[in-house]
Formats: sequence, structure tokens, C-alpha cells
Amino acid sequence: MDMTPQEYEQLVEKHCKASPLGKDMLWAFVIGGAICTLGQGILDFWKAAGLDEKDAATATSITLIGLSALLTGLHLYEKLAKHAGAGTLVPITGFSNSVASPALEFKSEGFVLGTGAKMFTIAGPVIVYGISASIIYGVILVIFGAV
Repeated sequence: MDMTPQEYEQLVEKHCKASPLGKDMLWAFVIGGAICTLGQGILDFWKAAGLDEKDAATATSITLIGLSALLTGLHLYEKLAKHAGAGTLVPITGFSNSVASPALEFKSEGFVLGTGAKMFTIAGPVIVYGISASIIYGVILVIFGAV
């Protein structure tokens, strides 16, 4: 079946359901805000438990990562993401989900070739390009004497 790009675009538009943009943005805002509010509550908890600001922030990050991985393992994070969309991409919880999800999906292939090899299929490029960008930015700052 040969189609021109214009014919293909018309076919796609005919069969695609319109995205309720306003509703999607509202859910992303509400769920993303709820995750951030939860993070603030956890931070306040760790401070009340006697940790200083720096240690409480570290404990909060660890707690959010653990909760996100747990919810991913229980298949609850994907249900939340189905409604919240980009709202679940709050950096630390979204990153934890992007590591835990493929690790769980490929666990039947074993620890090395399954979990170990597939764990960073989604998060790996983020790590690689994040580190590369930080090195480039660092070199630029050194060259221009900003550091």
C-alpha cells in the first residue's frame, strides 16, 4: 500500500483520538505537585527526627527513590503515570521508575543478562548525556575563567 505523506497524515488524524490537553495538564500539575508535597513532608519528617538539613535532604532522596521503586514493583506507579503523564516525571521519582521498570521486566532473563543489562536501557542515555554535558559545561567555565 503506497501512500504519500499527506495521505498518511490524513489517515492518522482520522483514526487518532484527540488528546484532552487541559485535563492532561491539570492531572500532571496535581500529581506532580502531590509528589513534591510528599517530598517536602518527608523532608520535614527527617528534620523532626533530628537530622540536619543536608542529611535530611539525602534521606528524603533515598526515601523517594525507594518509594518509587516499590510502587513500580507493585505496578502502581504505571497506573499513576497513566493519569498523571508528565506529572510523574518529577526527576527523582521518574528516574527511579525508569531504572526499576526495565529491571523488573527483564528479571526472567537472569540477574546479569536480564536485570543487570536492561536496568539502564531507559535511564542510561540520561546518565551518559547528563555527565557529558556537565563535563562540557565545566570545560567551558574553566576556559572562560568562571571557575
